[in-house]
Amino acid sequence: MESFVVSARKYRPATFRSVVGQSHITETLRNAIARGQLAHAYLFTGPRGVGKTTCARIFAKAINCLTPTAEHEACGECESCRAFAEGRSFSIHELDAASNNSVEDIRALTEKVRIPPQVGRYSVYIIDEVHMLSANAFNAFLKTLEEPPHYAVFILATTEKHKILPTILSRCQCYDFNRIRVEDTVRYLQYIAGQEGITYDDEALHVIAQRADGGMRDALSMFDRVVSFCGTELTGDKVAESLNVLDYNTYFAATDLALGGDYAGLLTLFDGILRRGFEGQLFIAGLNGHMRDLLVCKNPQTAPLLEVTGQVAERYRAQAGQEGCDAGFLFNAINLLTQTDTGYRQATNRRLHAELALIKLCGLGGLKKKDDTVGDGGAGEGEGEGDALPLVAGVGRYPMPAIGLAGTPVSAPAPAPAPAAPAQTPAPEPTPVPAQTPVPAPVAGAAPTPAQTPAPEPIPAPAQNPTPTPAPAPVAKTSAVRTTGGRSITGVSITDLPVVEPAATGAKTEQPQALKGAGAAVEAPVREMTPQEVERAVGEKYEALIRLWQERQRPRLATALTARTIRGAEVVVTVANEVLADEINQAKWEIERDLRQLTGAVVGVTVEISEVQQDYKPVSTEDKLQYLVDLNPNILKLRDELDLTV
Repeated sequence: MESFVVSARKYRPATFRSVVGQSHITETLRNAIARGQLAHAYLFTGPRGVGKTTCARIFAKAINCLTPTAEHEACGECESCRAFAEGRSFSIHELDAASNNSVEDIRALTEKVRIPPQVGRYSVYIIDEVHMLSANAFNAFLKTLEEPPHYAVFILATTEKHKILPTILSRCQCYDFNRIRVEDTVRYLQYIAGQEGITYDDEALHVIAQRADGGMRDALSMFDRVVSFCGTELTGDKVAESLNVLDYNTYFAATDLALGGDYAGLLTLFDGILRRGFEGQLFIAGLNGHMRDLLVCKNPQTAPLLEVTGQVAERYRAQAGQEGCDAGFLFNAINLLTQTDTGYRQATNRRLHAELALIKLCGLGGLKKKDDTVGDGGAGEGEGEGDALPLVAGVGRYPMPAIGLAGTPVSAPAPAPAPAAPAQTPAPEPTPVPAQTPVPAPVAGAAPTPAQTPAPEPIPAPAQNPTPTPAPAPVAKTSAVRTTGGRSITGVSITDLPVVEPAATGAKTEQPQALKGAGAAVEAPVREMTPQEVERAVGEKYEALIRLWQERQRPRLATALTARTIRGAEVVVTVANEVLADEINQAKWEIERDLRQLTGAVVGVTVEISEVQQDYKPVSTEDKLQYLVDLNPNILKLRDELDLTV
């Protein structure tokens, strides 16, 4: 029975021309041989399985060939070439530094260097995995490497160039080997399959090339493995099953489900992947790469970055041209999947973490089709394939189900910090109305403003207990109300919500009043006051403000408000940490409202964080108590109520 030879050895290149994917290296070495400009030391670096040791052997055989060809290749017929092929050459020596990494091994090598070659012109020493040499071995090798005999040539090969001493690097000519491209790997696999009489499809060879990750040796090893499993006919499904990888069909199917908004189908597909033993992060990362490939093939300038050919490339172009698979969807999908991949390892429930990302992905795809009827206004503006959805919290905007705000009619315009855009037709008569929002945007004395929307009759002043009434005027651009098919649809998305103040989104604020717009609350009339008068009024009423927040069961916020500085119409509150700053910012709108009602002036609130300087570290119990009291005076009250002793 004839012994089997693996493809990595059987089809190992024997000439510079047969080396795959390293033309910049082979051409340089061939030109050096042609010109007789041979260095005494070379360093070949690069990933595993890309041809470093192979090129070293070809180079060593070529420079010792007695009858080289016109292309400066080894003839393979002379005594030197035959001796090397049969493994009996005394002019070409190979040393594995992983197992011969001591000082004694290097000393033995330096003693061998003194012996001139018996056949050929050079004694070539190929040291593989040279980074495994110890520091002492490197130092013992320095002098010989710098000034070897004229007939000695050293070729060092390593996958980890950064572990080589700089003194060694400076004595060598460095050649960096690249990862072999997918198309080059596929082309070489096609050649081997033809030599072995094996039929294949493009997808099968692409799966092998992708899994090899730029290493030809890995690709050939996987090729032998799948041939043993599939026989003489290679298909994409069988190759994926043999290698236990997720093939292209999986990602194409997942993308189709996401574009259709079928979250149930996508979750079922994900469950099947997990049942097959795959890690969820592997699927997320693979789907992210698939989205990247779809994005690059949409533009002719980036199309060469798609490292697939043949039928697989056609499938990519077909899916990239589907409805909904535009640049906006792909941008947001890549952003979402990248964040999911980053946080996967830190997630408590990894499966739920991945499933939520897939559900959001379906929102970016299927629900995006409803953006023309659900969401913010302005249909027909900025639409098109290249219109990317704005990113929100790194996920992107996707429509949310229609929601109704409690006590708020769907036709009421959303509040905004700035005055509404002027209407197309001016009102017949300017009607003075109170300020639209409690935000201190208007200057003092500018409460009466002309109406921004036409109205058939003057709008009366708000009562003490206002009730929302539908506005008969046309809805402004900022309204979230759209009309489709004869019915009113309220679609609220993250980007549709008005940006008023940070307090409008706080958990402790009166959100219904904030969203009702004009007339939501009874505000005290704003008086014209100088900054000095405002500062005096705020100083007189500030204690009442603190008592008011104590009555609202917010003692920590009330305590934080005591550290204030009044500067005209602005109150600067100084806190010790970001937690208190966030709490005050969340309640900022209510605080400004209270100051307006107490003083009759527009007063702004600003929060500053001070760095508390601690001159000493409390040691005793009394010092610790005093330190806590300085941070929160309520500690003393708590001690007295609980009758605690120090």
